[in-house]
Amino acid sequence: MTLEGKGFFIWKIPNCEEGLAHLIASLARQAQLSYVLIKIADTNYAYNVVNGVDLVPAVAAALRARNIQVWGWHYVRGYNPTGEADKAIQRVQELGLDGYVIDAEGEYKEPGKAEAAKKFMSRLRHGLPKTPVALCSYRFPSYHPQLPWREFLEKSDLNMPQVYWMHAHNAGEQLARCVQEFQAMTPTRPIHPVGSAFQQSGWQSSSAEVLDFLDTAKDLNLPSASFYSWDSSRASLPEVWDAIAGYSWDGQPPEQDITARYISSLNSHLPDSVINLYIPVAVHVTAARVVQGQTALRVWYQSMFNSLLPNAVFTLTGYSGTANSRHFTWTAVSSGGSVHDGKDTFGLQNGRIAYHYSFFSVTP
Repeated sequence: MTLEGKGFFIWKIPNCEEGLAHLIASLARQAQLSYVLIKIADTNYAYNVVNGVDLVPAVAAALRARNIQVWGWHYVRGYNPTGEADKAIQRVQELGLDGYVIDAEGEYKEPGKAEAAKKFMSRLRHGLPKTPVALCSYRFPSYHPQLPWREFLEKSDLNMPQVYWMHAHNAGEQLARCVQEFQAMTPTRPIHPVGSAFQQSGWQSSSAEVLDFLDTAKDLNLPSASFYSWDSSRASLPEVWDAIAGYSWDGQPPEQDITARYISSLNSHLPDSVINLYIPVAVHVTAARVVQGQTALRVWYQSMFNSLLPNAVFTLTGYSGTANSRHFTWTAVSSGGSVHDGKDTFGLQNGRIAYHYSFFSVTP
């Protein structure tokens, strides 16, 4: 199985869309992701298991239903390489994952860890002979010669270097150097870099930097690129998430869902821009009233833009549904108040809104 296009790493499922599998999958589809990488283990222990409930299967199933590959990543330390390999084999098999990623960092730079890496990889490959395996470690091997690169890469299929340009802003330049260093090493494996989509110690990546990273990956003819992490970017760097989501890997602009087009039209503050998304006899329902037809809808949106939520900035926070049904959530911030609980439903006819139910409350 090959990897192409864009991917995203998930660290803690509960921190991503409140842990709701359908929202995670819908946003992944909206962002045109080809694959999502979920943390499945840390050393000898399963990860993303909360109060005895394994959260990974539901998210994996929702992603697969949208033709998105699901890979698992595992932080390993090498103190019990056999136990770590056994846990990796168990998690990959029970979850039916498309691939497995080894996250080996500082602990594997300690003396004697080359033997630990050999033991780990030998047992891992014996238990997962057909599963694609990737190494995910430092961006510049010249900075970390103690890490047993050869022992890991000899039995890996892919290389996913962590090209985190922390405390700098030259994403593309750092990626080019990373590729050059790894291509000079033996063995060489296909490179699928991981970029920065997080904050740390007062530093954060920017929209321009992630676009530079993606452009450079394509210029270097790399098959795919991913980012760490979903948790951080969605919570703290929405503009970075939006830049990655809107980036067209294959040269074709991603098709916007009707929910995204609706929010964009709201942000135009032009009633006619919103009305054009509805069929002529569309029905709009709220807890207070029911209106029908584009004339009545125009009056409603004029009131929303001028009185209810003047100068508002609307944000789509998630959606689900296919074919002629959509359920979505949204927020808004305006000079007249804020909305934190927007929950709407669309019924569609030929791609336009025929029925629209809205629920929200405005708070000062």
